[in-house]
Amino acid sequence: MRAFQLLFLVFLLVPLGEIYLLIKVGSVIGAPWTIFAVVFTAVLGAWLLRLQGLSTFMRVRASLDRGELPALPMLEGLLLLIAGALLLTPGFFTDAVGFVLLVPALRARLALALLRSSVMHVQTTGHPRRPADGGRTLEGEFRREDD
Repeated sequence: MRAFQLLFLVFLLVPLGEIYLLIKVGSVIGAPWTIFAVVFTAVLGAWLLRLQGLSTFMRVRASLDRGELPALPMLEGLLLLIAGALLLTPGFFTDAVGFVLLVPALRARLALALLRSSVMHVQTTGHPRRPADGGRTLEGEFRREDD
């Protein structure tokens, strides 16, 4: 029940804080520049998110190719998903948190901390699984006879 209450507070307080920040920034730099800043941070964030997402995907593939469990890169991918949602949400506070999650070193440390604090641990043997046929690939053509 405590997690539900925390989520309720977050979903209530974050939008109120964003509205407050948008009003304050708008009163200082004007409404058009505030709108420009919000749109610019969303576009910049989407571009950076694409770059970071591709990099993380390549690390997942490399881990799988080595026969390792890509837990850390996959958790970083989840953090990138959260960063994307925050960056596309209009506002300055959510953009700041989203940009922090885009910093690779900070994201890796957060992912590692989350991984270490998790209650589920996976134990592997460390040996990659090899195909039963020794890794040989059979090539051929396929044709359906009933067509």
